[in-house]
Amino acid sequence: MSVALVSFSAEGLDTARRLSPHLHGAEIHVHKCVGQVPDARLFSRVMDLTRELFDHCRGIVYIAPSGVAVRAIAPLIEHKFRDPAVVVVDVLGRWAVSLLCGHEGGANDLTLHIANVLEAEPVITTTSEAAKNLIVGVGCRRGTPADDIMTAVRESLATAGHRPEEVRLLASADLKADEAGLLEAAHLLNIPLRFVSGAEIRACDRNFNASAFVQDKVALPAVAEPAALLAGRRTRLILPKTIIKSVTVAISRENFSWSVSAPETASTEPAGPSRP
Repeated sequence: MSVALVSFSAEGLDTARRLSPHLHGAEIHVHKCVGQVPDARLFSRVMDLTRELFDHCRGIVYIAPSGVAVRAIAPLIEHKFRDPAVVVVDVLGRWAVSLLCGHEGGANDLTLHIANVLEAEPVITTTSEAAKNLIVGVGCRRGTPADDIMTAVRESLATAGHRPEEVRLLASADLKADEAGLLEAAHLLNIPLRFVSGAEIRACDRNFNASAFVQDKVALPAVAEPAALLAGRRTRLILPKTIIKSVTVAISRENFSWSVSAPETASTEPAGPSRP
């Protein structure tokens, strides 16, 4: 088994069922209080179940309060290179939290994947990831090669005076979730890829450059700029949409009031929350 989904409620079971088709080798475990269900294994004690899963699962996703997950895994934790990735999701699928083995064990990647599936907010606290504060929004035509996307990302970052190592996320609209070139580019650049739902882009009241062409083609007012703004927290555009080799790129920076940030190189509006 690759990933175990562990739930204690009917609501959590629904969330597990939404996730299961998108996780290779996933198996759902639900507490016996929910009752007999055809597509899940029942358990009675989460400590016993966790002990069983810990040694042979690549990842464990608790669809439950984080305290339950912490108490279940605490006696079993040994080493970040041996323990499974552990992620916590609330029962309604609003938050996905990377809890254990974030970088080395793959919990950060699993968290982002879950967030993309559920349209949830990913919570990743690993210092090597959280200290990065740039988000590159990407829009591209269907079938665009990965090389063209990587070139556009690198050139736009250079224009803004930044490096790929400073980028926390690439971001695009969820209609690009199966775009092979974009997926390959993110993999080769070693930058996580976050998808923003089309509904969220259409509802966005942030200032960005709308495109009649994009609206006509994909029924969205734009992709690169709103994706860059909405994929992070307290974002501000530092590079408005720029077209390189038919790839549209925009860059935002996440701003934190308690830290000193470098001056913005370009901006379309004052800093504010990334979500309306």
